[in-house]
Amino acid sequence: MASAAIFSSLRRRRSPSLEAFLAPVDLTEVALVQALATISSELIACFASKVSFFQRRNYRSLIRKMEVFLVMLECLRDSGSGSMSILPATAILCFKELYLLIYRSKILLEYCAQSSKLWLLLQNHSISGHFHDLNQEISTLLDVFPINDVGLSDDVREQVELLHKHVGKAKLYVDKSDDNLRLRFFSFINEFENGRVPNLVDLRLFFVERLGIRDAKSCRFEIEFLEEQIVAHEGDIEPTACVLNGFVAVTRYCRFLLFGFEEDEVKLPFGNQTKPRKGLITREIADTFITIPKDFCCPISLDLMTDPVIISTGQTYDRRSIVRWMEEGHCTCPKTGQMLIHTRLVTNRALKNLIMQWCTAHNVPCDPVETADGSAESFAEALPIKAAIEANRATTMLLVQHLASGSQGAQAIAAREIRLLAKTGKKNRAYIAEAGAIPHLRKLLSSSNPVAQENSVTAMLNLSIFDKNKSRIMDEDGCLGSIVEVLRLGLTTEARENAAATLFSLSAVHDYKKRIAYQGGAIEALAALLRVGTPRGKKDAVTALFNLSTHLENCARMIEAGAVTALVGALGNEGAAEEAAGALALIVRQQIGAEAVGKEEMAVTGLTMMMRCGTSKGKENAVAALLELCRSGGAAATKRVLKAPALAGLLQTLLFTGTKRARRKAASLARVFQRCENASLHLGGLGDGYAFAGNSTTPNRDSRFADDVSMPMSISVQVL
Repeated sequence: MASAAIFSSLRRRRSPSLEAFLAPVDLTEVALVQALATISSELIACFASKVSFFQRRNYRSLIRKMEVFLVMLECLRDSGSGSMSILPATAILCFKELYLLIYRSKILLEYCAQSSKLWLLLQNHSISGHFHDLNQEISTLLDVFPINDVGLSDDVREQVELLHKHVGKAKLYVDKSDDNLRLRFFSFINEFENGRVPNLVDLRLFFVERLGIRDAKSCRFEIEFLEEQIVAHEGDIEPTACVLNGFVAVTRYCRFLLFGFEEDEVKLPFGNQTKPRKGLITREIADTFITIPKDFCCPISLDLMTDPVIISTGQTYDRRSIVRWMEEGHCTCPKTGQMLIHTRLVTNRALKNLIMQWCTAHNVPCDPVETADGSAESFAEALPIKAAIEANRATTMLLVQHLASGSQGAQAIAAREIRLLAKTGKKNRAYIAEAGAIPHLRKLLSSSNPVAQENSVTAMLNLSIFDKNKSRIMDEDGCLGSIVEVLRLGLTTEARENAAATLFSLSAVHDYKKRIAYQGGAIEALAALLRVGTPRGKKDAVTALFNLSTHLENCARMIEAGAVTALVGALGNEGAAEEAAGALALIVRQQIGAEAVGKEEMAVTGLTMMMRCGTSKGKENAVAALLELCRSGGAAATKRVLKAPALAGLLQTLLFTGTKRARRKAASLARVFQRCENASLHLGGLGDGYAFAGNSTTPNRDSRFADDVSMPMSISVQVL
């Protein structure tokens, strides 16, 4: 009768404890009837006084059934007929089944009591079905229960018989008024789908009068709950995730249309800080000085992967990041630049198991995502429907109005909501910029309110991911300078880090690299963040410096601003070393760059250490940097590189085990040493023993193409 897998849609929201599914290991040694009476009494006491906004009839009916069971159990307990030695074997089996049934009832009642109103409304048919399933289980239990053999009093037996008769005839009950409200909610989606904004009076009647959502706080709870369901169910949900996104968008629009901007919301922390947030695992770990293995981090988001998947090029990414990448219209691999043959995603189960083992060993919170087969394997996140797009467009207009003319508190809230809207979807980013948000966000960058400043710079970062918005931001008078000021003097750590990430995003356009580099204080601030920032801050800073170093005319400016010293220091930082070596490899291609790097005492040591312990790409960049240092730095630099301890062995190792590019650079570096009078002394004839088939002529020195440096073909920025 009982099934261990109960209420699949409920189970995904919050996994119940084991006791919810299994009876005690050995019920023969406990007072079974007493235990059942106690948990029944607790259930009734907990839920009888609560009123579910929806499912009222089913909710109360189930509690009344539990009350009948409690009367029966108390009768057996008080009469002494509940002893295990007296009860028939059939009765004992039925009571064990009742134990499970009571706990399943508790889960369902808790679910109804704790869920949001809109979610209960959307799940009206499904939850009604769960109540009906419990009715059928009660009916089945009473069919076999030996009511005449357990010593019940006449009045109690009569109540149990009436219950048996009632549940035997019970049919699925769906409240018509609740269902009409559900259909009304869908009608708002249809209106937005058809390009019409629903009437204000109708929205107020539905949300305020019918649902009792009377303030922004209640509306915010509804939005957050729906968003949690989209994340928790991962494609196994009805309505589908894309339709739910539409409901979230409509509810968010109503929140600001009906309730405006409440000042006390400014004090709220961004998001729910009491729960581990996906996408922020790396930051949480960094705060405790735990270094995540690089192979466990997504190349796009730079976060610890919770659901690693393999794409057609063989590269691995976190599912959410690569789905968002594809959703934005990209058809290439972010890491290699190769065209994607197909968009199917295959779970990297081996890596996923390794990540889970590592998280367990280091007490790191890891919430692996459950995925279904079929279409859900290809896309874990739903594409937005037209209704969501139109509702978000309407919300954007409201937000920009308050951003332009609202109070300081309203502006801070509007910036936070624009930040959220700009997290996903290029259309949202386009609408926000087209509505004129960027000039108003620029003004908030100078705000004395830390929350407003942080949200405005993060919104700017998210908007900059859309290519057309890059030009809007750069063309906005004073905007670049304001972003740099946040990088230098931002009121929060996250604001400074996100300002660095914004510069990285903007520098994806080659024409902007020189403007950013020569913006007063920009490179100095990036170098400072690289030296003393958090692990995430260092990553943001070094990627921005790497991008800027690809412009030939930025070399002198980077040397003047102290970026070379910071990059050399970053060679010892696992999270930043790869990009630091790449930037140095570009800088030393010019004579002044080679001279500046040559003056750094730890430069050669740091690069050789990367050749020994770095990642594959890190080794490529390190040997490329040493090669360019010899080519551009003259005899003195070559001699210094030549004296590096164990360099011969490292080159030999790269010639055998390195990537194709690393082997080519190692061979070229060995050939440089062959020209030196004491090369045989230091390299032990390394150059004579190998046929350098991979050797090529001196590479193109145009740093925009950076053939000697391992770098991604496409720019990827994490939205926050």
